Amino acid sequence: MAIPRRRFLHLVAGAAVLPAMSGTARTETYPTRPVRGIVPQAPGGAADISARLMGQWLSERLGQPFIIENRTGAGGNIGTEAVVTAPPDGYTFLVVGSFNAINATLYDKVNFNFIRDIAPVAGIMRNPLIMEVTPSFPAKSVAEFIAYAKANPGKLNMGSAGNGSPQHMSGELLKMMAAVDMVHVPYRGSGPMLTDLLRGEVHVAFDPMLSSIEHIRAGRLRALAVTTATRSEALPDIPTVDEFVPGYESFGWVGVGVPRNTPIDIVGKLNGEINAGLANSKIKARLAGLGSTPLGGSPADFGKLIAEQTDRWAKVIRAANIKPD
Repeated sequence: MAIPRRRFLHLVAGAAVLPAMSGTARTETYPTRPVRGIVPQAPGGAADISARLMGQWLSERLGQPFIIENRTGAGGNIGTEAVVTAPPDGYTFLVVGSFNAINATLYDKVNFNFIRDIAPVAGIMRNPLIMEVTPSFPAKSVAEFIAYAKANPGKLNMGSAGNGSPQHMSGELLKMMAAVDMVHVPYRGSGPMLTDLLRGEVHVAFDPMLSSIEHIRAGRLRALAVTTATRSEALPDIPTVDEFVPGYESFGWVGVGVPRNTPIDIVGKLNGEINAGLANSKIKARLAGLGSTPLGGSPADFGKLIAEQTDRWAKVIRAANIKPD
């Protein structure tokens, strides 16, 4: 579904304040029963790990179980729709991620409008992807990789976790900005993609640090660069893609959203507790161990990030004519 930029940003700004117009609830009594968090991705990924980490924190702080449920399918749309159609009472929340910002343009036939129907609560974390190859690959830097790709147009395979995945989008962004021709090879998830990358059956991949960092530390993969604008504290010696391709930036992110019209005081309470968790030393250390950095901030801050990311990936999707599986 194509949305003009000005109208899109207006919708996101409206989504950020929707809870303010939906009445109030007694935050001193919320929650009075278990709360369900829907992760629209498979177990073990960044969204799942951060959701369980924050769910445990919220359970301890608020005295009710925060139960995390993985509901996969359609690139995250099935789990998202389950939250969109849930009562706006604070007892169902969505673990929002990069995939939602991508899907807003990638899929034009869904039963909801993510920007309109999910109200932002708070960001949890931001994590870089790593541009990586096997140790036997001839390029040892992004500059050498680009030169090699240009000398061998259409001969390099770029693996990803699937059409429209953050891994795919990161690779397409490099293809556009560096003017290189690579063949995209989509897999059903990072696991099988990494297996083939380790075997040398694909030449390059962009993968979240969470799933690749141990392979890099063990020397099974060579990290050419991280995709964030600044270097990662977890891999401080690895340059950024931006150091070779100015302006390049791509990152994964995770946060929490709720059905629109959820009362503002419930949104505020969840936001405050999530921010308190992100300031906790144990949670900060756990996120750092994953190569991630805390996000935090207000619902409006998170809404702005969602707007910027959705707009950015919409341009790439349209330019590269990317379609869902």
